[in-house]
Amino acid sequence: MPNRLAHETSPYLLQHADNPVDWWPWAPDAFAEARRRDVPVLLSVGYSSCHWCHVMAHESFEDGDTAAYMNGHFVSVKVDREERPDVDAVYMEAVQAATGQGGWPMTVFLTSDAEPFYFGTYFPPSPRHGMPSFRQVLEGVAAAWDDRREEVGDVAGRIVRELSSRSDSLTAAGTSPPSEAELHAALLALTREYDASRGGFGGAPKFPPSMALEFLLRHHARTGSEGALQMALDTCEAMARGGIYDQLGGGFARYSVDRDWKVPHFEKMLYDNALLCRVYAHLWRATGSDLARRVALETADFMVRELRTEEGGFASALDADSPAFEGADATTGKRVESADGTTGKRVEGADAAMGTYVEGAGAAMGTHVEGAYYVWTPEQLRTVLGEEDARLAAGYFGVTEEGTFEKGASVLQLPGEEKGSGSAERFVGRAVVGDGRADAARIESIRQRLLAAREERPRPGRDDKVVTAWNGLAVAALAETGAYFDRPDLVDAALDAADLIVRVHMDPAGRLSRTSRDGAAGANSGVLEDYADTAEGFLALSAVTGEGVWVEFAGLLLDTVLRHFTGGDKTGGDKGEGGPGNGALYDTPDDGEALIRRPQDPTDNAAPSGWTAAAGALLSYAACTGSSRHREAAERALGVVRALGPRAPRFIGWGLAVAEALLDGPREVAVVGPAADPATAALHRTALLGTAPGAVVVLGEPGAGAEDVPLLRDRPLLNGRPAAYVCRNFTCDAPTAEPSVLAGKVGKAAGTGA
Repeated sequence: MPNRLAHETSPYLLQHADNPVDWWPWAPDAFAEARRRDVPVLLSVGYSSCHWCHVMAHESFEDGDTAAYMNGHFVSVKVDREERPDVDAVYMEAVQAATGQGGWPMTVFLTSDAEPFYFGTYFPPSPRHGMPSFRQVLEGVAAAWDDRREEVGDVAGRIVRELSSRSDSLTAAGTSPPSEAELHAALLALTREYDASRGGFGGAPKFPPSMALEFLLRHHARTGSEGALQMALDTCEAMARGGIYDQLGGGFARYSVDRDWKVPHFEKMLYDNALLCRVYAHLWRATGSDLARRVALETADFMVRELRTEEGGFASALDADSPAFEGADATTGKRVESADGTTGKRVEGADAAMGTYVEGAGAAMGTHVEGAYYVWTPEQLRTVLGEEDARLAAGYFGVTEEGTFEKGASVLQLPGEEKGSGSAERFVGRAVVGDGRADAARIESIRQRLLAAREERPRPGRDDKVVTAWNGLAVAALAETGAYFDRPDLVDAALDAADLIVRVHMDPAGRLSRTSRDGAAGANSGVLEDYADTAEGFLALSAVTGEGVWVEFAGLLLDTVLRHFTGGDKTGGDKGEGGPGNGALYDTPDDGEALIRRPQDPTDNAAPSGWTAAAGALLSYAACTGSSRHREAAERALGVVRALGPRAPRFIGWGLAVAEALLDGPREVAVVGPAADPATAALHRTALLGTAPGAVVVLGEPGAGAEDVPLLRDRPLLNGRPAAYVCRNFTCDAPTAEPSVLAGKVGKAAGTGA
């Protein structure tokens, strides 16, 4: 019989609707029930594409005896972290503070007042590698609750007090943005963490450093630093050559379990692909790299092909696991390397297999096998391609008899190429196999035949909820990629997603819902990243299309940020219409649900932090409109970047990128001319391809659009010709009608054609 989750809309929660566990969704009624029964709350947090969440579900939550014990001794609450990032953030902070690491599935035991007192992530069904079994944990917590209640209460109270004190250190970070010297110090600190032989930062598991890459590209554009550019180039090349990148269908997996980008954790997230699509497009803009062009376009095409919903938005993720098929090994487990203990960041499944091999994960999940959709054996290549082409494909894509993944299967990569040559031919045009060389047409034929054969395999599941923030990131990426490479279909996809956000996710007062599914808005309110990333997407869309209404919508969202996401308490605290006096921003609104602590985090995780994303959108909006209120709020919000940037640059990369834009101006470019005039299009394209950090571009007809976009005000044609006006730090250059002159004013792009 289905439990209470059967009435939810989250795909993750619905996956647990038929568990024998008497699950509750996060709601006041669940805590009231725990209070009535005088039992603790068992909080389980995960998401639909989380491999170890599925493993624990099959091992424990589908087991009748375990479920019976949970039902008898706890009120069990299941949360989708993507729907409720605020709940996830508060308790993940507690897990990390207590254990030094965190991950999903997250398992936390709470009092009926929602105060945490015992933590963990994955627990196996039997003791393993020094970890207790889940049943042992349940019995131990139940015994402590019954026999040592006062001690439990003391622990819970101390944890809540410690969490509350953390906000004080953030709000005391200062309100002055980073100086040029402090950004240079951040670059040096980032360089010390750089993996010069493999690209990226730190050890295994290795995550795509999307926000740090954007900082490096902007720093290079502002200062000419070749070292910054080389780190970005080499990291992007290593990822594109590795197994973390889907060599057949495009798009990036969540992370690499090794330092060499070879074996991924196979889930594909919208936010990763949106951010990396934009990074590679910007890398092409800066360098003209054919590799960057190819990866940007393939990643954009992946998002549209695999993640687009019928309503025009973009689904959250594709699962790491897929149903087993003939030739796939149903006992495949997966190695998850130890997280870097110095980072303090979250790692999915970290406690599940910290440097240990977990046998039988696929078997424990019935017919679902991690990576089955993506990996290949030599025999599978021969079946699809025949002997000769299979031999070529094996050499080109690094498929070996021993396998690079598990049980003789290999993740496709491009291992045989010379690193650093910078040639697209290395990736597409040539493959070195023995004494011969394969031409581009043959490799492309092999790629297409393998892709067609893979399409016949059982597909990974798709979490089809539409998350507002991640769709905002996708809007920005698709709009810019479409504009750079003359792909109007990608711009149209960005417009459709933006339109869905306005129609379904946003109310007339500028308040956002966190998610939608099947065209209906979810019940959960938007958090700071939803407002910030959507505003960023709308501003990028306006720059590409010249439609000023997107600037107006961005302003509505950012005004909501300044009214509701500042202040230290539910009554408004220190907030005002101009934003917080101390620069601090909170992840939840002042009129949102009260948790044990109002979550607040300026550091990036898999996506930009809401705090620094808001700073970036505020800065860009101020440049479009001339609003000193929004610019001052952006500058104050960057005070935390000044405090953290030189010490932890990997984890505040987006804030550093925004600070680069602030130091450069940002430059404001207004292009004015008839829409049908090719000269207008030439100036507009030149402006979009400018590499100046965070440059703001607006486009309009003569005498039109100034109501929505004040930057267009008083911008006439130049002797009857379309013109571009470039301003910076309250000073405007003489207008120009020549694209070559404009290019010199906005940073000349190396990418000069589609």
